[in-house]
Amino acid sequence: MTRVEVTDLVKEFSVRDGLRRRRFRAVDGVSFALEPGRTVALVGESGSGKSTIARILSRLERPTSGVVEVRRDDGAPVPAARYRRHVQMVFQDPFASLNPFHSIEHHIARPLRIHRRTRGTDETHERVVEMLERVNLDASFASRRPHELSGGQRQRVAIARALAPGAQVVLADEPVSMLDVSIRLGVLNLLGRLQREDDLAVLYITHDLATARHFSDEILVLYRGRVVERGPADAVILDPHHDYTRLLALAAPDPERIGKVVSGEAAPDRATLDSAVCFNHFTGEWERAAA
Repeated sequence: MTRVEVTDLVKEFSVRDGLRRRRFRAVDGVSFALEPGRTVALVGESGSGKSTIARILSRLERPTSGVVEVRRDDGAPVPAARYRRHVQMVFQDPFASLNPFHSIEHHIARPLRIHRRTRGTDETHERVVEMLERVNLDASFASRRPHELSGGQRQRVAIARALAPGAQVVLADEPVSMLDVSIRLGVLNLLGRLQREDDLAVLYITHDLATARHFSDEILVLYRGRVVERGPADAVILDPHHDYTRLLALAAPDPERIGKVVSGEAAPDRATLDSAVCFNHFTGEWERAAA
């Protein structure tokens, strides 16, 4: 099994401001751990730093500072050459993440060959069919191309491709946000089953508080690149302390108020939101971010 420890993660980008350039801090001092068999959810509005964290963990971006440690059960660090065998990402848009020119078999067989998980064409084909069956697709899908599949089927292929190298850590970047509401639960239940079977550590990124509560063990609420609330999923959703978490909860549809988009409770003023403090439900205390 593989464990990921993230400590004081910082990511800055250089952005143009008129004729000058300035540094924009997208992620500011974020720390958390991904444990086998557990799911950590990152929630927050667009631009809060969720996907940037996932891209750093998948090594598509380099952190400005901070430490990302990936270790096996025995405590030994995972070598850089084997990092992507242990950590894989499922992207938000399954159509954009699959090459329309290649077949579904090619997409799943390629990581098997790159990471030397199979030998020979026959063994590779058998493993591709096995991976398709694990995500509730049959062998007939192997010869199809992405445009011949529905959105839910493409996302299942993306999950199979992520698990093909034998990954133990899955970074799911809003994996159901572009799917029809009717099939979102099926994909989440699939991820949950695969997690139980393989004891996966999962980072689940979402805007949806309901699915975060349903699917995750721990929730981190991000605002302006900082964690402003963290704790067990039920505690964060049912008993929010930070004004930003309350604002997110109030923005969710309220089935008790037909015709209303948000709850009747007065929403906090965004101008007064403070990203320098974080409420930790594990300790029951407020924590201030390092300057």
